[in-house]
Formats: sequence, C-alpha cells, structure tokens
Amino acid sequence: MSDHQKIHPVSDPEAPPHPTAPLVPRGSSRSEHGDPTKTQQAAPLDPPSKKKGSRSCWCRCVCYTLLVLFLLIVIVGAIVGILYLVFRPKLPDYNIDRLQLTRFQLNQDLSLSTGFNVTITAKNPNEKIGIYYEDGSRISVLYMQTRLSNGSLPKFYQGHENTTIISVEMTGFNQNATSVMTTLQEQQRLTGSIPLRIRVTQPVRIKLGKLKLMEVRFLVRCGVSVDSLAANSVIRVRSSNCKYRFRL
Repeated sequence: MSDHQKIHPVSDPEAPPHPTAPLVPRGSSRSEHGDPTKTQQAAPLDPPSKKKGSRSCWCRCVCYTLLVLFLLIVIVGAIVGILYLVFRPKLPDYNIDRLQLTRFQLNQDLSLSTGFNVTITAKNPNEKIGIYYEDGSRISVLYMQTRLSNGSLPKFYQGHENTTIISVEMTGFNQNATSVMTTLQEQQRLTGSIPLRIRVTQPVRIKLGKLKLMEVRFLVRCGVSVDSLAANSVIRVRSSNCKYRFRL
C-alpha cells in the first residue's frame, strides 16, 4: 500500500437527501427568532382613567337630566288632562252688536277727531269656569292701518254660563287726515260699505272652582263691515267676524 493513499467520502444511503434550495434566501438576515434588524415597538399605553371617569360622569348627568324632564312632561300632561276632563274648558264668545259714531269731524288744521260707542256681547259658555276681566285692557277701531279711536273695557267678573253686555266709549285724534278722508269717501262710493277692524287686548284670570290661575292676555280680532261713517248716527253693522286666542 502506498504511503499517500487517498480516501474518498462515501455517501450514507440511509441519510436524508440534501436540500436543493437554501432554507433562508440569500441576502436575508431573518431567522426563526424574527428579524433582528427591526426593533420591537412598545405597546400603546392606556389613556388616563381620570378622563374616562369624567366622561362617564357627564353621560350620567345628561341621562338623569333627560329623565327628570321626561317625568316633568308626563306629570304636567297628566295634570292638564285631568283638568280638561273635569272642567271641559271652552273659549268665550264675543259679538259686536252695535257701533255708533258719536264724533267724526275734520278740523280746520286738517286733523280728524273721532268718537265711537261700541256695544259688545260677551258670553262665557263654561259650566265650571269663571273669568276675571282685569285692568289694563285696550280696544281700538282701525280703518286699514289708521287707528281711528281707542278705549278700554271695564273691570268685572263673569260667572259660569253668563252673558254680559258691555258698552265702551272710545275717542281718537289723527293729524293730517285728508288722505284718510279721501280713501273713506272713495271706498263708500265704490262698494257701499266700509271695512273696519276692532282689536281688543284684555288681561284675564281664569277661575277653576276655587282656584284662581295666573293672568293671561286674551286677544280678540274682529272684522266689521259698516254701511257708512256718518257722525251722530248709529252705523249698521253688515257683517262681523271675530277670532280669539290667549297669550302669556
């Protein structure tokens, strides 16, 4: 045997075959433990618990406020419903029965002096409700946008299912009334009637049984058509239409 004998490796027939491709692609530094080139980011911290507590407290306050408001609405609605069923309220009714022109004079300085006497029938149709007519009322007669006369209703109490006839005297004064007089004469010549408006603002207090409620304002708006405006004469009312509403 030679001193320089070469030994050749012999493959093991039972050994697994060599992989034909590398386990990790060339140029990659990844391993089974992750990418060492990338640093791990810390998990975000939770916001302070104080902010969460203030938000939940605010939500509870809003919920409690809405609940209280809802209960108040239910209670007020129940009270109003009971009062309506017990007293059956009805609006009072008013009618312009008589309108007398006591003064209608064009003065030398072209001013207009007027005076009216109005008779109003007021009806309270309620069986269990009384009406107190308080001080501070105002009644006006208007032609278009011109206020001809003003007055006030008397203070009185109207009982259940009562009809009251009210007589009111009104006076007025308008400067430079030539245009008003011309329009009135032309209106009467063309149509044979003159449209007037009567407005009433009356403070009232409603009495339910023995309970006297707060003061409210009762508004009356009437459209009246008369045949003429002749001084010292009773004007014939051709038509009258009134509307009513309350205001606090």
